[in-house]
Amino acid sequence: MRILVVGAGATGGYFGGRLAQAGRDVTFLVRERRLQQLQQNGLILQTPSGTETLHPQLAQASTLNGPFDLIILTVKSFGLEQAMQDIAPAVGPETLIMPILNGMRHIDTLRDRFGEHRVIGGLCKIIATLGPNGEVVQMTPLQQIYYGALDGNNDARLQRVDAALSDCGLETIFSDDIISELWEKWLLLSTLGAVTCLSRGNTQQILRSQGGEALLQGVFSEILAVISADGYHPRPAVTAKIYAILSNPDTPMTSSMYRDLSQGYDIESDQVIGDLLLRASRNSVSTPLLNAVNVNLQVYRQALA
Repeated sequence: MRILVVGAGATGGYFGGRLAQAGRDVTFLVRERRLQQLQQNGLILQTPSGTETLHPQLAQASTLNGPFDLIILTVKSFGLEQAMQDIAPAVGPETLIMPILNGMRHIDTLRDRFGEHRVIGGLCKIIATLGPNGEVVQMTPLQQIYYGALDGNNDARLQRVDAALSDCGLETIFSDDIISELWEKWLLLSTLGAVTCLSRGNTQQILRSQGGEALLQGVFSEILAVISADGYHPRPAVTAKIYAILSNPDTPMTSSMYRDLSQGYDIESDQVIGDLLLRASRNSVSTPLLNAVNVNLQVYRQALA
């Protein structure tokens, strides 16, 4: 199976790197600056168990050669439009596209562009970032990747994907309810992103602050109400576990959006928070806390312009 990993940042670099190490036919689609960096230094994975350097196959949009069997999209959500243009030459009749992006808006966007039959569900759980020299830094041992058909019909095409991703040193979850997994990932990451960006701190600092737990609970409740009104069928045991993770006072957590904001980078606020407000509006769900978060993030992004 020919696999194209779009992006070689923290997510794409780590998961694509593990697939390449396991002998899979993996090519990374990267921009010029990242291409030069990887050609010069290799793809460096710094993990809790040590540092490894890979020299994977690299490509740019202009050098893509024929269709791929599986395209794994790992770009930031605001880079999706350009990524769709870039991958078009690599999409053949049997190509499957697995986005690992935050939020849910990208699913409809990709289906509209490439057809429903090509888009499958995917998400990952990893705490990683890029170091100052472009190295992928995995902060904890967590390294899970979930995938499955969006309609739950994991047919022979999806079985091939599972065979390609399994036994590569990753924890893989071949889900027959990936759509619920996607809603629940959004619930976790949007709550975490909202409270950490608004408070400019980690969850431990928030929970130690007066009113911090009420803020966390309020944001979580608003988001759960929004996604439930928009199509999510709540799994109470799962949502309770998500809240327990977020509200654990012994574990300081931050979101990737907060880490980007702290470094002065552009952030996925429209896709992670803004899209929730659009869904809240069309379903008449009141979200005063999310609105406050969104205003805060818009002001931040205005300062970047």
